[in-house]
Amino acid sequence: MTRILSEKRADADPVAAAARLVATTGAAVVSSFDVTRSLGAGREEWPRFARHWQHLGPDPYAAELGVQRQRRYGQYSFRDRELRPMPRATFAQPQNSNPLYIGRGRDFEPLTDAFARDRLLHKLIGLLARVAGALDDVADWNVKVHPFRTRSTDKGGHPTPEGMHRDGVTLVSSLLVGRRNAIGGQSTVCDLDGRQLLATTLAVPGTLMLGDDRRTLHGVSPIRPIDGSGPAQRDVLVITFASAWP
Repeated sequence: MTRILSEKRADADPVAAAARLVATTGAAVVSSFDVTRSLGAGREEWPRFARHWQHLGPDPYAAELGVQRQRRYGQYSFRDRELRPMPRATFAQPQNSNPLYIGRGRDFEPLTDAFARDRLLHKLIGLLARVAGALDDVADWNVKVHPFRTRSTDKGGHPTPEGMHRDGVTLVSSLLVGRRNAIGGQSTVCDLDGRQLLATTLAVPGTLMLGDDRRTLHGVSPIRPIDGSGPAQRDVLVITFASAWP
């Protein structure tokens, strides 16, 4: 079951439509075409943006679960349509997570300066702020930015080793940046009683999944290689908006 917004009218606003759908159902997926159009970005910008994923750092916490994953982390204040970087902080573990994560803060390498300055990142955060605003009226959003790369040479490539979980925020989003030699990686969103609201495999770079994290759980199935001579790889950008500050 997939809700992918595809507005055919030239004057339609896919971001407003996504915001309404997330507010009413808890989850939505916006097509790469509509994301690219809403950002005012050229399709050639995605390959340029994807090069940031060549400079991620190790994720030792995922490695404890046998998962090959790299990531970085940034935290911002979004107030009066202005994005302000915040001091580096330890990232709290997701809710309903794997026992290895429970009770542990996690420290990751910060975003590179080039990534933090990237105009596409700033446009994307502005887009997501519109969706978050449909869920809650918050003057100062706590925004966290998590670029991930998951690799697998077998069936052990779990993009979310925490399992189905919540991040303890208001809005959670996942933008596909790239896939290579990969099968699997289905994204699922359920309500808090475990009823499935959305299931889809993000396949086209620029496709965006959105969820109201206060009333849903989300997770991604393992990836594995199509061609066993090389690894499977999945690059995503997770950005969250929260009303609470630590």
